[in-house]
Amino acid sequence: MTDTPRRRPGGPTRRQLLLGGAVAGVGAAAAVGADALTRPGERPAADPAPEPLAGAGTVPFHGAHQAGVATAPQAHVSLVALDLLDGTDRDALRRLMQLLSDDAARLTQGVAALADSEPELAVVPAHLTVTFGFGPELVRRAATGSDAAPSWLRPLPPFTIDRLDPAWSDGDLLLQIASDDPMTVAHAQRMLLKDTRSFATVRWTQAGFRRARGSEASGTTMRNLFGQIDGTVNLEPGTPDFEDLVWVRDGWLAGGTSLVLRRIHMDLDKWDRLDRGGREQSVGRYLSNGAPLTGTHEHDEPDFTATSRIGFPVIPEFSHMRRARSEDTSQRIFRRGYNYDDAPSGDRVSSSGLLFVSYQADVDAQFVPLQRRLDELDLLNEWTTPVGSAVFAIPPGCAEGGYVGETILA
Repeated sequence: MTDTPRRRPGGPTRRQLLLGGAVAGVGAAAAVGADALTRPGERPAADPAPEPLAGAGTVPFHGAHQAGVATAPQAHVSLVALDLLDGTDRDALRRLMQLLSDDAARLTQGVAALADSEPELAVVPAHLTVTFGFGPELVRRAATGSDAAPSWLRPLPPFTIDRLDPAWSDGDLLLQIASDDPMTVAHAQRMLLKDTRSFATVRWTQAGFRRARGSEASGTTMRNLFGQIDGTVNLEPGTPDFEDLVWVRDGWLAGGTSLVLRRIHMDLDKWDRLDRGGREQSVGRYLSNGAPLTGTHEHDEPDFTATSRIGFPVIPEFSHMRRARSEDTSQRIFRRGYNYDDAPSGDRVSSSGLLFVSYQADVDAQFVPLQRRLDELDLLNEWTTPVGSAVFAIPPGCAEGGYVGETILA
């Protein structure tokens, strides 16, 4: 018969003492080992410098022009149109724009909105911009005396290719919220819509995206979901052309501009059945780098007179690039588009397209002639269909302590 070891009630067993000693020994060895890595006279290596974070980047809210037009496009955007409630008169509009401007100024600088219930979500602005646009009805309610709406502030004329859905068209007030972080966009949108609850209701929301910040070199022209480089020939912010063709010079809108939004459905399932040569003929550019079919680099000037060995134009007359080009240099616009990708349905693989956003001083003089040429003859129309359309006046910016829209509401 084996004797059972005795221990005092409540005291540690021999096994516990041995185990505890082993753990202590490991801890001591680890400490000795760590100390041995540092030679006499040397200090332990300092922690590496913190990684610079893009989320801390800010864009000024105040200024002569609203941010979000000439600003380098961010990776994510949400465009929200609202319909004014019946009782939202001129005085109410002034209060609304004061609220919105104050909260937008805070959020764009990484500061929580006044009634922010989740202030921790506001500290990563990631180049957040908020841009406000006024539709025809808002301007009608705001205007007094000579403060009339510009003649172009109305729905675009009808085009034969349009299949417009009211669910994606028109609106009284536009919020364009853009940032390099989608959570920032979502939080800013929620905070701003809280401000509007007593004044308006949401008509539609359209979300878009580009490549994530840092995925490509700064200034790289975006690609749409057809794989095409989209927006090669564009006005350059800060140039005389941009100043002349984008910013309005007169009246309450001086320092502002206009925004045209076209929601364009892209039939990717049908596009899949077209070979690469056909795709390049439809747009007039190589898919690989966006060079015109008569050139080798993206920004090469196209030669529309060049013909093939059998006499056909190298860049077809029906190509998108040829139809978009005008000899009248005043018919140019500034594009700032985004892709969208909705959930597929039925037997379709995709439900995707382009949020075509353009800015110009005069919609009738610049955008409409361009769109008419595309409407008349553009092979790309075989795979694209405009399903939404809206026009807004973008007021000038404001000084600190002011608000967007004060040039018509003050």
